[in-house]
Amino acid sequence: MTRKIHLALHPYGVGGPGQHGLWKDPRVAKNASIDINYYIRLAQAAEHALFDALFIVDSQFINHTYPAHYLNRLEPLTLLSAVATHTTHLGLVGTASSTYNSPFNLARRLASLDHISGGRAGWNVVTSFDTGTSKNFGLDEHLDYTTRYGRALEFVEVARGLWDSYEDGAFPADVEHNRFLDPGKLHELNHTGEHFKVAGPLNISRSPQGQPVIFQAGVSEEGRDLAARVAEGVYAPGGPLEQAQAYYSDLKKRTAAHGRDPDHIKIFIHGSPVVAATDENARRREREIFEEDDDFDRNLALLGRSFGAYDFSAHDLDAPFPDVAHLAEKGGRTGAGRIIERAREENLTLRQVADSVNQFRRSPFVGAPETVADTIERWFNAGTFDGINLAFRTDDDISLFVEGVVPVLRKRGLFRTAYEAETLRGNLGLPVPANRHAHESRTAG
Repeated sequence: MTRKIHLALHPYGVGGPGQHGLWKDPRVAKNASIDINYYIRLAQAAEHALFDALFIVDSQFINHTYPAHYLNRLEPLTLLSAVATHTTHLGLVGTASSTYNSPFNLARRLASLDHISGGRAGWNVVTSFDTGTSKNFGLDEHLDYTTRYGRALEFVEVARGLWDSYEDGAFPADVEHNRFLDPGKLHELNHTGEHFKVAGPLNISRSPQGQPVIFQAGVSEEGRDLAARVAEGVYAPGGPLEQAQAYYSDLKKRTAAHGRDPDHIKIFIHGSPVVAATDENARRREREIFEEDDDFDRNLALLGRSFGAYDFSAHDLDAPFPDVAHLAEKGGRTGAGRIIERAREENLTLRQVADSVNQFRRSPFVGAPETVADTIERWFNAGTFDGINLAFRTDDDISLFVEGVVPVLRKRGLFRTAYEAETLRGNLGLPVPANRHAHESRTAG
């Protein structure tokens, strides 16, 4: 079967990181991030275009400097449960922290979404980027990097064990014989590990896709290894073509090294296409967007997120970049480490580093529809992604992509003409995981 591109939609309401001016756009409702009708409308547009999934990000800490969307937004699984009742094929991927949740509770919520949607749920596993989150959960300190990723691995293993609590056919609902449940197909987990002790069983059965699809965004060594071990979808950092190729190749090799089929992990890069009637118009609009979003104070605050929401405004902007390496370990260690290294090597001031946070960088996916389609095709064939996680500023921008670029991709045989399945797994080409207890029963038999 010819390899096809997967597309996901990543809505950002009134504006996420680097989109500091989006909420001022008259086409964007000021309450978009808490308006369920906004998400339903976008989800239905994505489904009409045959996209694979709607992806919702999340965090559980803010201060007044955070992006507009982060300050006032809906909880992902609640949001996606509502969207599920207004869609039929679109995958529904929500972000939830393995550091600030319990496995039983989250496994149940995700399984509920999977049933509500008929097998379209996905879980983006995060270990929580914001160090201040700890204080919202009664902890004085954020867990260190190694502990967070060790906990995440065990969390996923426990959740998957709980999702196997019931074998298929566990509920015969036989009125004649007064037999609602076949108790032989209900299994306790009885997990005892380094981070969790969970008895089970879970009080909800498996969905049509078996288990929710696991997504992860691995950049660090620990993150990449976690993705290679458990993820079925990965949100990749993107960057220049060569960098994207290297990441794609590395993660596929790591997946194989863990005894998994590399085709069973789908890598999505981030994309913010700018589509216009001509290449010139699109490039001009791209520059306008940058200027609309370029806010130094917001860039300085965004820089602080990589260091645990650290307030850099207390420092002299024109002095050398301050020594904040100790703050990186419990925050965004990989990104923060790169910032520190670059500042040291180039002898940058704090102002120069902050300016670089939102530095103008040309996107590859900008131009007339044919131009954008050409670039997508070239990157896809070069081995940089299995799919693109698309972020658009407005409904108009989505329409320009869907009505202009998607038909070109479809004509070239790169994108589907109909959904292949009714579940997220089916549309991503992922297998339904076998229930471990059913397998044991067959083996024993």
